[in-house]
Amino acid sequence: MIKNIFTNSAGILVSRILGFLRDMLTANILGANIYSDIFFIAFKIPNLFRTIFAEGAFTQAFIPAFSRSRNKIRFTTIIFAQLIFILTILSILVTIFAKTISTIIAFGFDDHTIDLAAPLVAINFYYLPLIFSVTFLGALLQYKNHFATTAYSTALLNIAMIISLLLAEGLAASEVVYYLSFGVVFGGILQLLIHIFSLKRRRLTKYFAFKKEIMTTKSKLTEGFYKTFFPAILGSSTANIAAFIDTMLASFLVTGSISYLYYANRIFQLPLALFAIATSVALFPTIAKAIKNNDQAKALIYLRKAFWFLFILLSGSATIGILFNQEIIWLLFERGAFTSHDTSQTSVILAIYLIGLVPFGLAKIFSLWLYSEQKQIITAKISAKSLLFNIIFSLILITPFGANGLAFSSTMTGFILLFLTIKEFGWRFFYDGIIRRKI
Repeated sequence: MIKNIFTNSAGILVSRILGFLRDMLTANILGANIYSDIFFIAFKIPNLFRTIFAEGAFTQAFIPAFSRSRNKIRFTTIIFAQLIFILTILSILVTIFAKTISTIIAFGFDDHTIDLAAPLVAINFYYLPLIFSVTFLGALLQYKNHFATTAYSTALLNIAMIISLLLAEGLAASEVVYYLSFGVVFGGILQLLIHIFSLKRRRLTKYFAFKKEIMTTKSKLTEGFYKTFFPAILGSSTANIAAFIDTMLASFLVTGSISYLYYANRIFQLPLALFAIATSVALFPTIAKAIKNNDQAKALIYLRKAFWFLFILLSGSATIGILFNQEIIWLLFERGAFTSHDTSQTSVILAIYLIGLVPFGLAKIFSLWLYSEQKQIITAKISAKSLLFNIIFSLILITPFGANGLAFSSTMTGFILLFLTIKEFGWRFFYDGIIRRKI
């Protein structure tokens, strides 16, 4: 398990370093203005689904169902064909109704800004079927205890976007955002190709057979998969959905607010992904197998170790980030079109986000326990309650505090999420098993 955590963390670290290089170039070339705002709006939906698919929801539903399946070829083929068909049709519909979709996700923009954003929304959305395919193939690789390909593949997306930025340097901002958008799609293609190669190398393509007799067969197991998958989407993605809500509401604020939230959230996501997500991805199969074998004591040992490991690392990361928030933003972004004023605005939001780092991170590993006990619907209800509080806090705080209020609402959501998750886990069980180590 330690090896898998290290592999995931190393891959995420490489990807995030390249991601920060990408963001540095983006800040340098675009700064924080209307064009950076519309690109981040356009990129937000596929990036949200990327985090939903790649960071737990799909894998948490797929691996248990796949391991229980007696006919793995039929199960794999049907699930993949159904979802890729739906996502492809959805992408085409978004292309046709791009302006309407743009209005929904950025309803604070005026008509002119919506017209600028609509084509970018359509282009970026085609990353969604690509990243789903990547995640699906990655889940098969994880089932065979191979984590490296998926962990490092996100770097390809960042490399593609960096190249697109370098090619666009010197062009007008209105053209740069198109280069970036096509870079997103090309990065998704590269990720898919490396996963196909890895799958063929390990002879896992045998799990796909697109034959009529397979495609027309109904399976109760696929129905069971969807019953756990859709709740898992909500249950494992509260932080990302909260950030998405922030972005939507920020479209009502002054120009640059969306960009400030984006840059701050990118830094917030680094320790969250590097420690919490990497740990949860590696830990889930182990805890799930132990609970399936009725060995709760063994599962609790792994959970307890993960809790203290994350608590120390996330607390340290949050403390350092809050103390040096101004310096971090200055070092990473303040150059070119990104001004000292932008640094000041973004650094405050970063500090507010980081207050919620520990609760968001710890909530992830306790959610694993609930997923392992097939309580996806309960975790979805917990997330729904947390997000409802987020919306209420955001609507209350957006007028007096602007983007800072939206960030604080997201942070409050983290504490509510952790409280409700541990409550379902069991306060006595938490105290005796995790804190006192008596179980």
